[in-house]
Amino acid sequence: MKLLIKNGHIIDAKTGIDGVFDLIAEDGKIVEISGDIDAEGCEIVDAEGKYVLPGLVDAHCHLRDPGFEYKEDIESGTRSAAKGGFTSVACMPNTNPVIDSESVVKYILNKAKQEGYVNVYPIGAITKGLKGEELAEIGELKFAGAVAVSDDGKPVKSSSLMKKAMQYASMFDITVISHCEDTDLVEEGVMNEGCMSTALGLKGIPAAAEEAMVARELLLSEYLDIPIHIAHVSTALSVELIRNAKKRGARVTCETCPHYFSLTEEACMGYDTNAKVNPPLRTARDVQAVIEGIADDTIDIIATDHAPHHIDEKRVEFSLAANGMVGFETALPLAVTKLVRPGIITMRKLVEKMSLNPAKLLGINKGTLDPGSAADITIVDIDAKFTVRPELFESKSKNSPFGGMELYGLVWGTIVDGRPVVSENILL
Repeated sequence: MKLLIKNGHIIDAKTGIDGVFDLIAEDGKIVEISGDIDAEGCEIVDAEGKYVLPGLVDAHCHLRDPGFEYKEDIESGTRSAAKGGFTSVACMPNTNPVIDSESVVKYILNKAKQEGYVNVYPIGAITKGLKGEELAEIGELKFAGAVAVSDDGKPVKSSSLMKKAMQYASMFDITVISHCEDTDLVEEGVMNEGCMSTALGLKGIPAAAEEAMVARELLLSEYLDIPIHIAHVSTALSVELIRNAKKRGARVTCETCPHYFSLTEEACMGYDTNAKVNPPLRTARDVQAVIEGIADDTIDIIATDHAPHHIDEKRVEFSLAANGMVGFETALPLAVTKLVRPGIITMRKLVEKMSLNPAKLLGINKGTLDPGSAADITIVDIDAKFTVRPELFESKSKNSPFGGMELYGLVWGTIVDGRPVVSENILL
């Protein structure tokens, strides 16, 4: 099949293309980008007035499959990802069984091949069973198809074990993603510690619970001269610690999520459990620091941390509710609304943080429209305004605090391997 996308504003951070061109794809590959390509024999997509981007890559999500399919499965999760403009997603290992063996990696890859709407890349566990006691067979996971390792959802508490994990992973050139949380400092906290937690009568989580572990990972990375990736950065001091480490030449990358530059702890008012996440939503000062970190490239990646939960796990007392919110279908619109339209970053910078950089982190050949690369493409209308309606999400779960919010940046089309899966904002 030959697919011709005409008149779109194409942006590719790798090649530097930034202008109105035509793009042609054939047999799942990008063939040519130039002006006014002949349409003979092609299926035509008119992208006039819209941006044509390399397919978005999410380096951090939860598909809940295997084991928790009542929250999400690979089919529903990838449907939601496609609707949000993502063409590749990397799923975290806190499944049941945990992604700590070749067999579970193969299960995910095979099921994604059969049922997935987008490309799925498993992230293996650092430790067996996510117990933080014994290293998983990281080499085996890599050769089976895992693109990174993480105990996300749980920190690796032992500094010695994390040091060994980084050394082991470096032998196989696979990224270690750290969930930075000192659980001794968290104790039984359920939201950010401060005036808001006091007003709500809820046990708080100090920002230092994240920052202490960020500092440890930076020290280990510099000591070993081995890369580390910090997940879901949420505090001002975490941003500053990473900024300073980068200035010293540390081999560190990091990500944040749309809720950390869009919401503050005030979203928890009324005990809204949809705003209960880990790490927790922080203060206005932290939000501003995260935005500044995105602008100055301290923060390399915007990931979703898509974390679906069943309504019964959210419609309970705040202290008992599960952590997490769904994120695929609001991530790009939030980035457009909060970062691009106010002029904080350009669309090209957004492409770096949501396509090119996550692909680099995971070591996958995605995130670019360079001729010869996979025809994974996102088409977005950044001037289209819409109201978020979680009940219409493709995800099985609807746990989002953004319901009713008006956002810009409607995902008009998603193309995976040259095949349209979303057209005119409708899943095909």
